[in-house]
Formats: sequence, structure tokens, C-alpha cells
Amino acid sequence: MKKNEGTLDRALRIAAGLILIGLAATHVVGPWGYIGIAPLLIGAVGICPLYALLRINTCPLNRR
Repeated sequence: MKKNEGTLDRALRIAAGLILIGLAATHVVGPWGYIGIAPLLIGAVGICPLYALLRINTCPLNRR
């Protein structure tokens, strides 16, 4: 699969994932905070399955 996330999109997902995981690890939020693993991994890989289904591409290198 081709990357479909731009730099800003990826950075925001990684930041949100880290914040959620950090809040869950410090018991500020419940264990549901570990759902932050999903945006962290999606941001790290650069491929969003939902973007692929909706044919959204924010990556400037792969636009056609």
C-alpha cells in the first residue's frame, strides 16, 4: 500500500497517540486510553485504512 498521510497528519496522530497512552499509564484516564496505540501506529506507518477506503490522500508525494 502507498502512504496516504502527510507530515502534519502523521505528526498529529503520533502526538495524540502518545498523549492518550501517557494519560492511561499515569492513571489520569482509564484503560481505554491505551486506544492511543492505534493512532500512534497509523501515524508511524503513514497508512490510514480509513483514508484508503474513502480515497483520501494528504501525502503530497503520492498525489495524482
